[in-house]
Amino acid sequence: MLTAESRARDFPSLAGMHYLNSAAESIPPLCVQDALQAYWQDKQQGMRGRDGHFAVMAQCREISAQWLGLTPEEVSFCSCSAEAYNLLASALNLRHADEVVVSDLDFPSGATPWLAAPTRPKVKVWRSRSGGLDATDLLPLLNHKTRLVQVSLISFYNGFRLDWQPFHDAVRQLAPHALISVDVTQALGRVALDCIGADCIISSTHKWVLGLHGGCIVGIPESQAAQLTTRAGGWFQLSNAFDADRFERLSTKTGAASWSVGMPNFAAIYALNAGLRYLGVIGVEAVTRVADPLTQALHAGLLARGISPMAPRRQPTDSGIVAFQHPRSDAIHAALQAENIHVMHQAGRLRVAVHGYNTEADITHFLSTLDRALHGPAGDMP
Repeated sequence: MLTAESRARDFPSLAGMHYLNSAAESIPPLCVQDALQAYWQDKQQGMRGRDGHFAVMAQCREISAQWLGLTPEEVSFCSCSAEAYNLLASALNLRHADEVVVSDLDFPSGATPWLAAPTRPKVKVWRSRSGGLDATDLLPLLNHKTRLVQVSLISFYNGFRLDWQPFHDAVRQLAPHALISVDVTQALGRVALDCIGADCIISSTHKWVLGLHGGCIVGIPESQAAQLTTRAGGWFQLSNAFDADRFERLSTKTGAASWSVGMPNFAAIYALNAGLRYLGVIGVEAVTRVADPLTQALHAGLLARGISPMAPRRQPTDSGIVAFQHPRSDAIHAALQAENIHVMHQAGRLRVAVHGYNTEADITHFLSTLDRALHGPAGDMP
């Protein structure tokens, strides 16, 4: 990462490829492959291998806590963000009179569990304007009935980065009974987190943190452990799972520990531990120092071509995502694929994601291919 030499050494699959889709799937470094091999070796030990499994999980909890600004006891793991949000719903046990606020820039995993609740609360949508969320639009949605406000620090949809402090202050002042849950999937490993005071922090593990599918980090501060203890059945999160009274009552571990309800996905945890430690050696500041100018160049390049990115950028370090819509998105995407340039394409939206392993050549090649797609033989449309 960051230099030609380390990029070639740690990410050999990037050779000949312009990968600009880390917001969907990252390219893990070879140390993650080594971690998976270590998992395999431990797995070959049968039950004795569990000593290695649980040792790595403890290491992963420690490094995850450092990234989230929490203690290891305040961090746990489940299988994905969708499971995490359904567990959050079980912990809150919301009623019809309760209110939940979500945003229209959030990923479905964080926005939909409240619609599936047996006693469905009232769900209010904080709607974006011009691709961004303004805290003044949130104010009318907050009151004493608000139990949860769910946001993403960086939107998967268009890369908008939430201005955290005005948002946090508004919730605390106008919704005194509300918990704040934040999805940092599109931030962790790419930008420094600033979500101080969040009650629940959730992140998938297969994007910017260079891990695999089947993992999710959950951070619950000790101050919220009692409120955010899940009500799920299982065994790993129970303190009486094998006791004589196990069919009569549940004795659930509190807080973050209650979110690991079954056997952990150790392969994903080995990978996450390796990915976070790899990024930790480099430092997120170094990642942003290299990747942010490339993101800015991409943003400026689109504007110079008369294409308006979908989200405003207040600061150079807002996010690693630049998204735009275009009537010829299908043709643009086809041209990019032909040049081995990887981006996200969905419903007329193209999303480009820049990580620390990207280079100036990736951005230059993307923009030149975009020019050919817009003005080449397929048409002459600005």
